[in-house]
Parts: sequence; C-alpha cells; structure tokens
Amino acid sequence: MTSVNPLASTGAASTSAASAAKPQTLDYTAFLQLLIAQMKYQDPTEPMDTAQYMGQLASFSQVEQSMSANAKLDSLLTSSSLQIADAAIGRTVTSADGTVSGTVTSVRIAADAPMAMLADGREVALTSGVRMS
Repeated sequence: MTSVNPLASTGAASTSAASAAKPQTLDYTAFLQLLIAQMKYQDPTEPMDTAQYMGQLASFSQVEQSMSANAKLDSLLTSSSLQIADAAIGRTVTSADGTVSGTVTSVRIAADAPMAMLADGREVALTSGVRMS
C-alpha cells in the first residue's frame, strides 16, 4: 500500500525536543481532518487494509461519542450550578470553615463552582461544606 503522509509535506512531522516531551492529544476536528486526508491521499490501486479502515472508523465513532458525552456533562454541570445559584440568592451562607458569612446578593458562575457575592462585597464559593440558612 502506498500512501502519502499529509503531515510530512507541511513539516509538522518534525518535532523539537521540547514538544516531544509534552504528551500530544488529538481533538475531534484534527482527528477528522487526518482521517479525510488519509482517505484522500491513498493509492486507489492499493486501497487501505479493510481491518485498519474499520479500526479507524471505530476510533472516529468513539471520539464522536466522547465529544457528545462531554457536551451533555457540561450542560448538566451548568444546570446544577444555576440551581445552586437560584437557591442561594437572598439566603445567608457561611463558608465551610466558618470564617465568612453573609447574605447572598448575587451569584456568578465560575469554572470551578458558583461564587456567591455577599452584601458586604466578599465572595464565597458554593461548594460542599457551605451552609445556607
């Protein structure tokens, strides 16, 4: 089988010592582009091995399912954060260690956890251990 490596012609195949030390990951779009490039540049007189092709399609399907699951998980986490925020506004919260307490005036959704803005300007992360009354 004769095939052209689409990365070799762009120089992307050469790596420096610094980039070789980092683990490399392949996102959904890059995986799809590589699969299409491989199909585009394969020799039609010597097509790809069927088992190898099926393995690549299975990998593609698995990546697609993982992306879908991640999107659903992100949606679920956002929904959970919004429910926590709704329940906290107007209530008194006390931090897990008991050092910060006050009435919640607003909540902003941060990457790690919803952050409650207290009436005195301080913030408390609405994580486990925080008490609401």
